[in-house]
Amino acid sequence: MSDTTPDPTATVPGAPSSEPPTLEEPTDPRPPPPPKPEQGTPEPRTPTGVSLEADPTDFAQQGEYLTTSTGTRLRDTDHSLKAGERGPTLLQDHHFREKMTHFDHERIPERVVHARGTGAHGVFLGYGTAGDLSRAAFLGKDVLTPVFVRFSTVLGSRGSADTVRDTRGFATKFYTSEGVFDLVGNNIPVFFIQDGIKFPDVIHAGKPHPDREIPQAQSAHDTFWDFVSLHTEAQHHTMWNMSDRGIPRSYRTMEGFGVHTFRLVAADGSSSLAKFHWKPRLGVHSLVWEEAQMLAGFDPDFHRRDLYDAIEAGAFPQWELGVQVFPDTPDQTFEGIDLLDPTKLVPEELAPVQPIGELTLNATPTNFFAETEQVAFHLGHLVPGIDVTDDPLLQARLFSYVDTQLTRLGGPNFNQLPVNRTHAPVNDMLRDGMHQSAVHGGVAPYKPNSLDGGCPFTVGAGEPALQDFPAAVAAEATKVRRNPASFEDHFSQTRQFWVSMSPVEQDHIVAAYAFELGKCWDSTIRTRQLLALAQVDDGLAARVATRLGMPAPASVDVPEVEPSPALSQIGREWPVEGRQVGVVVSADTDPADVEALTTALREALVTVLLVAPVGGPVWPDRPEQAHRTLHTARSVELDAVVLADAPPPLGDEPVVDATVPAVDPRVTTLVSEALRHAKPVAVLEPSIAERLGVDTSAPGVLTGDLDGLAGDLVRALSTHRVWERQGRTS
Repeated sequence: MSDTTPDPTATVPGAPSSEPPTLEEPTDPRPPPPPKPEQGTPEPRTPTGVSLEADPTDFAQQGEYLTTSTGTRLRDTDHSLKAGERGPTLLQDHHFREKMTHFDHERIPERVVHARGTGAHGVFLGYGTAGDLSRAAFLGKDVLTPVFVRFSTVLGSRGSADTVRDTRGFATKFYTSEGVFDLVGNNIPVFFIQDGIKFPDVIHAGKPHPDREIPQAQSAHDTFWDFVSLHTEAQHHTMWNMSDRGIPRSYRTMEGFGVHTFRLVAADGSSSLAKFHWKPRLGVHSLVWEEAQMLAGFDPDFHRRDLYDAIEAGAFPQWELGVQVFPDTPDQTFEGIDLLDPTKLVPEELAPVQPIGELTLNATPTNFFAETEQVAFHLGHLVPGIDVTDDPLLQARLFSYVDTQLTRLGGPNFNQLPVNRTHAPVNDMLRDGMHQSAVHGGVAPYKPNSLDGGCPFTVGAGEPALQDFPAAVAAEATKVRRNPASFEDHFSQTRQFWVSMSPVEQDHIVAAYAFELGKCWDSTIRTRQLLALAQVDDGLAARVATRLGMPAPASVDVPEVEPSPALSQIGREWPVEGRQVGVVVSADTDPADVEALTTALREALVTVLLVAPVGGPVWPDRPEQAHRTLHTARSVELDAVVLADAPPPLGDEPVVDATVPAVDPRVTTLVSEALRHAKPVAVLEPSIAERLGVDTSAPGVLTGDLDGLAGDLVRALSTHRVWERQGRTS
C-alpha cells in the first residue's frame, strides 16, 4: 500500500493511468504498466493466511503478450474463426468461447443493500489507551494494522448516484494478528428498527416500488413513508436522515458509528459495554440539497471521485476511533437509556468518546471488482477482547451477513478471496466447497484424531483465544416475541436531535421532510407522518404542514429533553486538506498572481483547479494547463471559487443575463451557485466583482491584497460554508 505523501504542488489528481498514452496505438511488445502510486492491493497471502515473498503485481497480469486463461499466446482477438470470410462462426473457436463465456459471467449478484460502494486501503494505529478495556492486540500502543474500508449507500443499486439522501455504510476490515475483525457500521448512530426480524420490511419499504421499479435510491415515496409513519420506532433514524447527515459532503467528512452496543473484555476478564465512533479529522460536513441534486446529474460518482482524488493528492483521509464506555451492569442501561436498543444513542455529554486509535486511508484499489465488490464483511468476525451483546438487531445481523455471502460470492469459501484473507495462520478443518483455493494437507479434518497427530489443537488456558464472555442469562426467562418496556419510547431522542440543531440545520430538516412527503401520492400517508412529527415538535410539524398545504396537527405533549451540542455539524473549524478551489482564469490573467495564490493554497494541501475558457495551456508561453473549462466546471465540485478574471462570452452560448453582457454566462452561473450554496468567493480585482455584480461586503466574499487572501480563504474553508449566507445561525 502507498505510504508516501505526494508533493502538494504536483498535478491535479485524476490521471487514468500511471503512464501518459501515445497518440498512435503502441506496437512494440512490453510488460503491463505499473500501478499508479496511490493504488494498493491486498497483501500477498495464501488462502490460509501465510505471508508470501511476492510483490502485489505478481498477482496481476504478466508478460508482454495476450494469452488465453491458461497462458497460451494469441495472435488475434479481433476476429472469430469462420468458415470462410463470410461464413458462419465455427463452434471450435475455443478462444472466442472462453472470451465470451467469461464476459457473460463477469457480474455477480449485487448486494441487496449497500450495493453502491467505494473502498480504499489503509492502516490503523492503536493508541494503547484501550488496554484497561480490551485485550484486543490491534488496540495496543503503536500497533499498526492493515485495513480495508468500504463506504456505501443503502437503498440504491450499483449504478445509482453517490449523493442521494440516504444512510451511508462505514465498514472496516482490520487484518489483525489475531484474525480479522470487522466493524460494520453506518454514518448514523441509530437504526430504523429494534429487531432484525423487521429488516426485510424496512428495506422492502425503502426500495423502489415493485410494480414500476421507481424511484431509485431514495426514500421520497409512499411505501417508505407508509412504513415509517406506522412504525414509529423508525422516527429517530428518519430525523437523522432528513437532516444534513443524509447528504454528506464527502466520505472524508462523514462520521461512522458501530450502532450497536458491544462488550469489551480486558485481559483480567473484566468487561465493559461500549459503542464505537469514527470521528473524521476534517469534521462532519454536508452538501446542501440543491448541490446533492445537481451532483446526481453532473457527477453521480462524486463521493467516489472525491475519496480517490484526495488519496492520490496525498490528503489522506483520517478518522479517530473512539469508544463510549459504560458499566456492564445486569440491566445493561446507562442514565436511563437502554443500551440494547439500536434506535437509541447515548449523548456524548453523558458519556464522552474516548480516543483509542487512528485510521488513515492511503491507497486506492488496483482492481475495483476484486477488492471493493468482493470484500465480505461479517459482524461475527471478532477477535479476543471484543464480544457481542444481546441487541436483537445485532443478533440477526450475525446470521444475515454470512448467509448473504453464500449467494453473492458463490459458496462458503469467500474468506479465501484475496481482499478477505486473514493475516493470521488458519487451521480451520473447513474443506472443499465451490471456489476452494487452498490445497489442504493431512487426512483428518476432524477432532479428535490421531492420524494427523492430533492437529489442530485447541488453545490452552492462559493463551489468547476467542472466548465467549460468560454473560448471565436470566434463569426465569421464558420464550417470548416481545420487546422490553424501555424500547417503547420512540420520540424523546428524536426530539433531542431536533432541538440540538442550529436554526439553519432545522431549516434544512423542514425542507427535507417537505420534499420527501411532497413526493408521496397518498395524502393519508402525509397526514400520518405529520402526526408523528407533532410528537417531536409542534413547530416542526406546523412548518412542514405549511409547505405541504395541509393543516397542522393538534398540539400534543412532547418529552422534555436537553440539547446535545455534539449532534450539530456547525460551530467549529476543521482542517482543509483535499478541499477543491476553482480559480477562474484566462490568457489575460496575470500568471504571477495566480501562481502565488495557488502555491499558498497547495501548501495547505488544498487542490487547486484552473478554470479557463478552453482547454490546453492557459498562457501561450507557460506550461500551466487548464484543469477545467467553462464547459465542464460547475460549482458543485468546488468548495470555493477564486475570480482571477471574468472572461467574456465565447460566442457559443446565449447571454442569459443582459446586465453583464461582457462576462461569459457560465462564469455568472458558477459564481451565483457558489454564493447561493454559501461557499467562499475570493475576488482578486474590484473590477471583476463589479462586472459580475458580486457584493464584496457580503459575508464570505473575500478581497484584499494577495498575501493575505490565501490565508483568508483557508480560514473560510475551515468552517465548510459561510453559514451567515445560508440562513439563520442562531
